Amino acid sequence: MTNQTTKMYLQIVRELRLLIQSENIRPGGKLPSERELAERLQVGRSTVREALRSLELLGLIETKRGEGTFLTDFRKHKLVEVLSTFILQDTKTIEDVHITREIHEKEAIRIVAGSTVLNQLPVWASLLKQLQEEGSIVREDLIREILISSNNRLSLKMWFLLKQYGEEPYQGHSEAEENHAIQQLLTAIMDGNIEQAIRSYSAWTKWLTQGRETT
Repeated sequence: MTNQTTKMYLQIVRELRLLIQSENIRPGGKLPSERELAERLQVGRSTVREALRSLELLGLIETKRGEGTFLTDFRKHKLVEVLSTFILQDTKTIEDVHITREIHEKEAIRIVAGSTVLNQLPVWASLLKQLQEEGSIVREDLIREILISSNNRLSLKMWFLLKQYGEEPYQGHSEAEENHAIQQLLTAIMDGNIEQAIRSYSAWTKWLTQGRETT
């Protein structure tokens, strides 16, 4: 996600926070439509829709088909309350979001590589075969499959949200310079080698974020 797109997300979130405060919208109250928000912010409706979807994943809003979008009583959910403060008040930097996303990814790798059931799922061999035969894989496919396979639905939802608000490096297909680290990551997962999997993941993400070749 580009910096400009990230700014749009945060702008929409800030606008919603100000609107909720200024109009004293209570839990259960209706929010403006996608079209109205798009007109107010002068952005595309697709951008508004994605931002609202992120807030819905957090449990801050609820969309009812044919009725609209409503504010939920997120105060009942302590974790969601913490996350809502984090996002809606915009007190963290993009770097904080990046670090938090990596924490979720590393923990998912530890869970998957450390399980004799999860590390033998066919998806890892399939991705490795695709990488070897085609010379490339969709980066996000690998990370998403790791998160899904870890069987932590809350962590997966948080990861999707963090990915949208941070500097997400997994767009597009892998390149030749990074394929060695990806191959090492997949092999380490299948071998149940947690430490090697984490090292390979770190080498790969370092190359992605800093533009350096993996070694």
